[in-house]
Amino acid sequence: MSALDDRKLKILAAVVDEYVRTGEPVGSKSISQLENINVSSATIRNDMAVLEQLGYLEQPHTSAGRVPTFKGYRLYIDELMTPHDLPEEEKLRLDEMLGGKDTPEELLVQNAATALTEITQCAAVVTNAVPRFSVISKVEVIPTGKRLYVILLITSNGSIKNKACRLEFDLSHEQLDFFTHYIEENLSGVSVDDLSEEMFDKMVAAVSAYMVSLSPLVKGICELSEDLRQQEMTVSGSEKLLSCDELDKMEVVKFIEHKDGLSEMLENAFSGIQVKFGSENDSFAIGNSSLIVSKYRKGGKEAGSLGIIGPMRVDYKKIIPYVEYLTQKISALMDSDDDITNAPSDIQEP
Repeated sequence: MSALDDRKLKILAAVVDEYVRTGEPVGSKSISQLENINVSSATIRNDMAVLEQLGYLEQPHTSAGRVPTFKGYRLYIDELMTPHDLPEEEKLRLDEMLGGKDTPEELLVQNAATALTEITQCAAVVTNAVPRFSVISKVEVIPTGKRLYVILLITSNGSIKNKACRLEFDLSHEQLDFFTHYIEENLSGVSVDDLSEEMFDKMVAAVSAYMVSLSPLVKGICELSEDLRQQEMTVSGSEKLLSCDELDKMEVVKFIEHKDGLSEMLENAFSGIQVKFGSENDSFAIGNSSLIVSKYRKGGKEAGSLGIIGPMRVDYKKIIPYVEYLTQKISALMDSDDDITNAPSDIQEP
């Protein structure tokens, strides 16, 4: 908890609310006119000066008013803010925008991102781990040149990965057929989420017992599976960031081109709603920005995250309930789908 007294906390909350509403620096006079503030303008000025000294407020340019810093927003969000309750009619509208339980999982998440962009006028960010719940439907090894082979890995959700491998020797039809049959027996129908380094180590050992020069193909499949397990990150509505006067246009362009720092900000484990500020992370391209994000789950496991990127001056009390509701609804809809294939756990010997 903050060491600030109740009056200073109330004034800080009032400054944040007023600044979010107007977009203009907030002076003591406007705060004194609020119903729940029962102190003089002089007292408010003194308290605002203390809040500025402590780093919760700042005075832009020569304006008499003050605006919150990211430290002020952090205290406001963590201790002072009471999020709005979503009305039932708004929940129904969100349900229609999402789609029902028969909607494909990836489309559910896409619909949620579209809804957030439309409602908040901010960019939506999605990290999607849904492919982890798909299964391997096909692995193919295709000769493409002298000692050169391309591995093709296809999953049930339509993901396709490929990798070129150069071997020490050309494989005979018999050797290639053996490898293809062995891989099909051990990987076909296996959940991407159940692929592990230990599994592939056993496969390398088993295949090497037949022919050592086949092991690079197994290692290639292992590398492709690692790619499949990586969360895929997408940002939609980036044009909303470019049209925002409170964000530096060059920083936004850099972010759109490279998305520097966003993956890092999303990597840290968290549960529930999380608010992060670009000013708190030197590697994130957009300094005066905020990220409001929450994870959605499937079968008790993390399946991805959904949120928005916008300026620090967003209406947190309004936006947080939307992010929270949508991620909870996605989780509920995904849990209603029981079509998760269990993977075989044993590696067969050739």
